[in-house]
Amino acid sequence: MASDIRTSELKSPIDVAEYLFQRLHEVGVRGVHGVPGDYNLVALDYIPKVGLSWIGNVNELNAGYAADGYARVKGIAAIVTTFGVGELSAINALAGAYSEYVPVVHIVGTPSTISQKSEMLLHHTLGNGNFDVFADMSRNVSCATAKLNDPYDAATLIDHAIRECWVQSRPVYITLPTDIVQKKVEGERLKTPIDLKHPPNDIEKEDYVVDVVLKYLHAAKNPVILVDACAQRHRVLEEVHELVEKSQLPTFVAPMGKGAVNESLPNYGGVYAGNGSNKGVRERVESSDLVLSIGAIKSDFNTAGFTYKVSQLATIDFHSTYVRVRYSEYPGVRMQGVLRKVIDRMGKLNIQAGPVASNEISKEDGQMAQGEVINHDWLWPRVGQWLQPDDIVITETGTANFGIWETKFPKGVTALSQVLWGSIGYSVGACQGAALAAKETGNRRTILFVGDGSFELTAQEVSTMIRQDLKPIIFVICNEGYTIERYIHGMDASYNDIAQWKYKELVHVFGADPKKSKTFTVKSKQEAEDLFRDEEFAAAKYLQFVELYMPKEDAPKALKLTAQASADNNAKM
Repeated sequence: MASDIRTSELKSPIDVAEYLFQRLHEVGVRGVHGVPGDYNLVALDYIPKVGLSWIGNVNELNAGYAADGYARVKGIAAIVTTFGVGELSAINALAGAYSEYVPVVHIVGTPSTISQKSEMLLHHTLGNGNFDVFADMSRNVSCATAKLNDPYDAATLIDHAIRECWVQSRPVYITLPTDIVQKKVEGERLKTPIDLKHPPNDIEKEDYVVDVVLKYLHAAKNPVILVDACAQRHRVLEEVHELVEKSQLPTFVAPMGKGAVNESLPNYGGVYAGNGSNKGVRERVESSDLVLSIGAIKSDFNTAGFTYKVSQLATIDFHSTYVRVRYSEYPGVRMQGVLRKVIDRMGKLNIQAGPVASNEISKEDGQMAQGEVINHDWLWPRVGQWLQPDDIVITETGTANFGIWETKFPKGVTALSQVLWGSIGYSVGACQGAALAAKETGNRRTILFVGDGSFELTAQEVSTMIRQDLKPIIFVICNEGYTIERYIHGMDASYNDIAQWKYKELVHVFGADPKKSKTFTVKSKQEAEDLFRDEEFAAAKYLQFVELYMPKEDAPKALKLTAQASADNNAKM
């Protein structure tokens, strides 16, 4: 009776599930990834009612990867799993999203609140009556947790979780019990959008930090800009682009920051990753007397094995929650407001030109003799020549992740990789999510480079791409196994070998219409060159799948160096 009284007082009653999905639609989600299970089925019925599409994935891990890829293109994503078995299958992908600051709303359909209170011995449980154990596991890879156990506060918890997901740019975890799905909440709240803005910096603090930054910037003789992943994740690319263009300072990106700046600008110099940097970049960055470091993540693979050699005394770090000038840290001062004022007030700066990035291929690597095998030194600059403005490029952990450092992008390219978390197989699921986001936002070309070993972990997601009529171009680098692991340890060890699949046949096995798909086998530079020159191939009018054969022991220089540093670090006693 109490529930009836409460509901009767609502001005515009709406079911909890409908409210949740309406809010997701409001923040930009259009496709919801996941796998159905008996604890989430009724909730899934609400997805089409609010203008969302259900993207049924082949498993929850792939769904998590896909949501990650979708969020990196669209800004935020959602995944629905079922209690226990489903959510645990997804948790690796969501940990990766947490690690790399990717906003994903994870909704878990759970047993009813009555069942949980009664500690019933239900399927998908550990059989011990503990219904909190899986939520506790996810808590450490979520920036907020919302258990919708009571309609009284469900709407408030939903709004808070979605806001935190957006503001902190990390996953959130929401449980939706079966008996709460159809309970009523106040629909009038939907008339007021969730406030996704950060609170402004304290003006006095912000102005002080800006003055300090400008003091060092004007005193510097040869400053440079170094942009990394958190500039993308925390949505300061508008400020970054304006700073790069207005200042004309030599500008570089870290590996995780690929795509964060317009690489067609004359002051773009390439990738800085310590000893793994592009030609001429390491010398220019490390000789600078001031590095404006924006959104840095100084992990091992992002610094070519911690070979990053820039003194903190010559660095100003801009981050989402603080600014650090040399060794003085200013907590609570967000980079966005500071960068905006630095741009407006910086005036004339001292500029020493840096190297200019290019996709030039050396005469030696450009040899096109009959049957000349494809190598990494040739491939990645050639990819840069073939790419188009606004492409989405996904690279897998391994040879592709490191090879793409040598590719200069056209304007507007979005790059997806998982350099920090590094879960092999990630890129195939991420490609599906990115391709879906591209379809929703204007059919940008979506291009995947993945090694054969990684592809075998998540190959099933190609079937989702086919089912959703997505049109990615997929390059599977066929080099007989786990190349990055070979260079870390066990070059000829059997554990780094894989079964040799007929990869392109999977397109037909997964049910692709031959009129809406095409497959290729490329084994020489000339065959690759012919493919890159093929206008129909470049038009990406349907799903295309390329087996790209390369020598087993060939790898990008940066991969070899980073793998050796990783091996050395692993061997420390």
